This record gives sequence, C-alpha cells and structure tokens, in this order.
Amino acid sequence: MTIVDDQGRPEPPLASDETATLLGFLDYQRATLAWKCAGLDAAGFVATTAASSMTLGGLLKHMAYVESEWFSRSLHARDREAPFAGVDWKTDPDWEWHSAAGDTPDQLRTLWQDAVDRSRASVTEALAAGGLDQLARRPWPDGSAPSLRWILCHMIEEYARHNGHADLLREAVDGETGE
Repeated sequence: MTIVDDQGRPEPPLASDETATLLGFLDYQRATLAWKCAGLDAAGFVATTAASSMTLGGLLKHMAYVESEWFSRSLHARDREAPFAGVDWKTDPDWEWHSAAGDTPDQLRTLWQDAVDRSRASVTEALAAGGLDQLARRPWPDGSAPSLRWILCHMIEEYARHNGHADLLREAVDGETGE
C-alpha cells in the first residue's frame, strides 16, 4: 500500500528492495515538482526571482527533456523525441529553458507528464531486460556507460536540486511554501 502525503506525493517505501526504494524516491521527487507547479497560470510559469532567469515553466520543460534524454536516448539509445528532436542544441544549448515562455501551462504539464510516463515504461522495460546493473546503450564519448542504478540516482539528484529552485520560484509567485 502506497502512503500519500498531504500534497499528493507518494511516500517512498520504508523497507523494500533497492529497485522499489530508488523508484519510490524518484516518484516522490517528481510529485514534488508537480506540486510546486500545480494551479498556476501562465504568469506563474514565467515568473522569475532574484537575478535568475529560471522559471517554473522552463523547469518543467527542462525536466521533460532530462527524462527523455536519460531514459530513452541514453538508456535505450533511441532517437530524441519531439519536441526536442528538431532543436539545434549546438546553437541553442538552453532551448528548453527559454522556449517554455511560448508554451501554455497545460502544454508544459502535458509535455512533462508524457515524458515521465514514457520514462516509467522505459525503466520497466530495462528492469525486465537486465535489472539495475545493466549499462546504458548509448555510451559516453570516452566509451564508458552508466548503469540503470546510476541513472536512477542521478535523476533523484536532478529533481531534488531543481525542486529547491521550484520552492523559491513558487514562493515568489504566490507565497506558497512547504518543504
């Protein structure tokens, strides 16, 4: 039985195997980002704070890109997915961050949620094919490749770091705080 907190986040299991624990923490971090972006209009998605140009909309689009890059492109060596496939990343390496201003909150939420759903399916596929020890099919330039375990830990770290940004951005938008 999954316990859900007051913000709708599934609590990671307290005593489970490594896979369930890693996936539980990743889903908790994903749900934290969803909570920080819930109920905001377009103005809330483009608001900044302090000297940063980071926005919640840009953060959602960035995390959709990161989900896709790690769980589809790296892990399974698949081609980039839309809308990221047609981007000239050498010319515009921060495309996802600033292009989000032209998207609606619903488009951004859907883009991110669809990426998460595809990632979950990719992880399920990878676990069935080889477990946490299997290496990503797309190696790094030096020929090494991270394991699925490493990718999951990295994604937990990526969400946790950006959820700190989301806390600050959300508080700047409407004063909502929490964790």
